Amino acid sequence: MSDSILDRLTGRGDIPTRIADDQEMEDLQSFGWLRGVRDRAVMLELRHLNGNITCYGYAWLEKAVLDPSEGITLHFGGKTVRIIGRQLNGMVRPNICLFAGIVRHKVPWIRESGFGDTANGPSNATVIDEIHVT
Repeated sequence: MSDSILDRLTGRGDIPTRIADDQEMEDLQSFGWLRGVRDRAVMLELRHLNGNITCYGYAWLEKAVLDPSEGITLHFGGKTVRIIGRQLNGMVRPNICLFAGIVRHKVPWIRESGFGDTANGPSNATVIDEIHVT
């Protein structure tokens, strides 16, 4: 075992370094999920149906509100993001929910669904109909 503090801090010693890759992220159709216990997303990527992508830093997330009749409202330092859909806090898998994942910074991206996604998906699936940024 290396006794050098520099080797330990730079990952050149006997302490293994972990590099996040795509295998650490799970694609759940409407949103992504970071599987690692300590993994946290730095930004939330909003993938719009028209191909545009908007990203907001989780550090700027001031407030998150879930109203089942209104959707999810996120406040990012002067900008408001409204996520409208169904099953926005429903369990996709055990312990995996969109709203809870946003609050815990486990969701790196959210994707608006097209008509085919809504029609062909199971009735209990999380579906993002619209994402509005104001």
